[in-house]
Amino acid sequence: MTFGAAGGQDMGSRTRTPAVEPMVLVAIALGGGLGTLARFGLGALWPVLPGRFPWSTFVINVFGCFLIGILMFLITEVWVAHRLLRPFAGVGFLGGFTTFSTYCLEIRRLLESDETAVALGYLGGTVVAALAAVVLGMTTARLVTR
Repeated sequence: MTFGAAGGQDMGSRTRTPAVEPMVLVAIALGGGLGTLARFGLGALWPVLPGRFPWSTFVINVFGCFLIGILMFLITEVWVAHRLLRPFAGVGFLGGFTTFSTYCLEIRRLLESDETAVALGYLGGTVVAALAAVVLGMTTARLVTR
């Protein structure tokens, strides 16, 4: 018994079809590594102070969402993109650059240090700013490519 690409049982075949093409995984891994290094570098230049609003993470996440808006507009409406561009740049680089796991950890730390107002402002402010940044990125790309 083997499993095909859709995850179902395939009784007539003895081969296993990979769920994701290996080159897509390589593109995601390379992009993710580079995005993570970029975020680490910016974070090192602008560290988060305990009990304070985490501006560096906020700016990194919002800027990353702005870039995601630009990228997604360009590869869906302007370019015929190479098949590995979206996995490398969107999922990999920008997925590694933005850091919503750190965002959640910082909210928890703010709550634990009784900075509830800052934590809630950061929680809501990041969501609103990130969504607005995606729309702004898409709008900017649309205006520039007219």
